[in-house]
Amino acid sequence: MGRRRQGETKNGRAAAETTEQVASESRTDRLRIRAAWMYFVEQMTQNEIADVLGVGRVTIVRMLADARSRNEVKISIESELSEIVRLERALERTFGLQQALVAPLSAPNADPIPAISAKTGSFLSDTMKSGMRVGVGWGRTLFSSLPFISAKSLTDFKVISLLGGVGVVRRFNPAEFAWRFAQIFQGDGYLIPTPAVVDSVETKIALVERCGLQEVFEMANVLDAVLLSVGGIASATTFSRGGFLKEADREALLARGAVGDLLFHFFDRNGDLVDHPVNSHVMSVDVDRLRKAPIRILTSGGAEKTEALLGAMNLIAPTILITDEESARRMLEVHAAQGSP
Repeated sequence: MGRRRQGETKNGRAAAETTEQVASESRTDRLRIRAAWMYFVEQMTQNEIADVLGVGRVTIVRMLADARSRNEVKISIESELSEIVRLERALERTFGLQQALVAPLSAPNADPIPAISAKTGSFLSDTMKSGMRVGVGWGRTLFSSLPFISAKSLTDFKVISLLGGVGVVRRFNPAEFAWRFAQIFQGDGYLIPTPAVVDSVETKIALVERCGLQEVFEMANVLDAVLLSVGGIASATTFSRGGFLKEADREALLARGAVGDLLFHFFDRNGDLVDHPVNSHVMSVDVDRLRKAPIRILTSGGAEKTEALLGAMNLIAPTILITDEESARRMLEVHAAQGSP
């Protein structure tokens, strides 16, 4: 029995090492194709590419030579990643992003959440560092990214939930995601132990000032990164998952031009908050504080969220956008058709 367990352990370790190797190779391939695209298609200099990708010029020279030796560069870049890279670069230029990450789909009508979540998990595994203060939102996309995040121990790592919890325990409870995200990195989690929406501004002020929540909200002033997703106004997802708003509220928000919500802050296509009481009754960190974080990660996708994603480009001005290829195309097409607000 002992020998079998040892063999199983070795096999498990070998499988894990193989998985890590494949993931590393995939990231290397993707970086190499991005470098080749920028150099041969966009005519950027090697120094410019090094600045954009955050690597040394010698690394760029090596990647370009590797791309040529693999016959990925002929008259055009021949790789299944080339269309993805084109979309990423178009998103970066159009919306002023530091980086766009686009997940490929198996079919145009496929559910984009699994692909976006996997891409998000991989990005977070590489981006989270010791000493960081990270504010997090909630939603299906974020929750589904948890299995794709590589667990590691980070020192002095703090996770701050940016939104109050829900009254009924649900899969996408903000507190549940924040707590599990903190556990992955063996960090400390800070929660807002209140409903996501309260009945009045007075109640909100009382909870913050008299119930020990001031410290959590003050931590939002010194965040290193925020991790957010958006909800679409057209579907009932935003409302049914928390049970806070009635259909009459949704209709009123629609009438005021709302296209989606970020942490229950409802906004229009221009990225402006709409005139509705919920925006002052929500127990979440306000958008102005979120925009102060140097790293602002927005991860979302789906046909019903196109307008919400476009509005969020102005509302939160993300530095990192993670979405799927169909959502990326829709965003670019609608933005081009409507023009920037």
